[in-house]
Amino acid sequence: MTVSKGKLYVVGVGPGNHEHMTQRARAVIEESQIIVGYETYVSLVEDLIDGKQVYRYAMTQEVERANQAIEFAEAGGVVALVSSGDPGIYGMIGLIYEILSEKGWDRQNGILVECVPGVSSLNSCAALVGSPLMTDFAVVSMSDLLVPWEIIVKRVEAAAAGDYVTVIYNPASKKRIHQLRDTREIFLKYRKPETPVAIVKGAYRESQTIAITTLEKMLEHSELLGMITTVIVGNSSTFDYNGMMINPRGYRSKYELVKKAV
Repeated sequence: MTVSKGKLYVVGVGPGNHEHMTQRARAVIEESQIIVGYETYVSLVEDLIDGKQVYRYAMTQEVERANQAIEFAEAGGVVALVSSGDPGIYGMIGLIYEILSEKGWDRQNGILVECVPGVSSLNSCAALVGSPLMTDFAVVSMSDLLVPWEIIVKRVEAAAAGDYVTVIYNPASKKRIHQLRDTREIFLKYRKPETPVAIVKGAYRESQTIAITTLEKMLEHSELLGMITTVIVGNSSTFDYNGMMINPRGYRSKYELVKKAV
């Protein structure tokens, strides 16, 4: 008996609110027979997966859930591996392709794999705090579980020295305390203490909390720092206007922004 070709959708469901989920993400979840994911992410789509086979995993079991999702697809199943945000930004699609490459996956004749993009934290958090990402920006993660801290420091130093607006993922956890403090010290070598900083916890979820602060005072908001928090550090042009981070695109240098009364 010939087994039908399986499908593996690696799905980004965005920040968690269904209003910010793409139509494609909803469609492939509905099509899928099997749902695999970190239990917190699966709970974000609980109302869409009734009657399906659901496999929930604890944090740090990424390799296990990736392999199981692949195995279900290889057996002919239609599988959705769900992630919050975008699976291509610190997400599961990279691990899926690493495993498939080691298995000798044939893209033309093997299981069908589709990465379904979603709204990442950098998009959702930026939308909530103004317009902080109007010019070149960098994204770094403080998690040193897979990347040595020494390498992260080099990347932070480069972003700070290059005057990039910088989005910081995974700023702190119960075991990681010094990373954001050290990062702040690096930025203070290149930027003024009053540089605007946004701290967004649980964007578009019930736990959503936002603080607009400064580089000097950012650590005073330690109660907001955690794995569902994103920090945005402004550059030398960023300013605070009525509690919003504004990063000028550069129009003022070429245009008159406000028309004068005739």
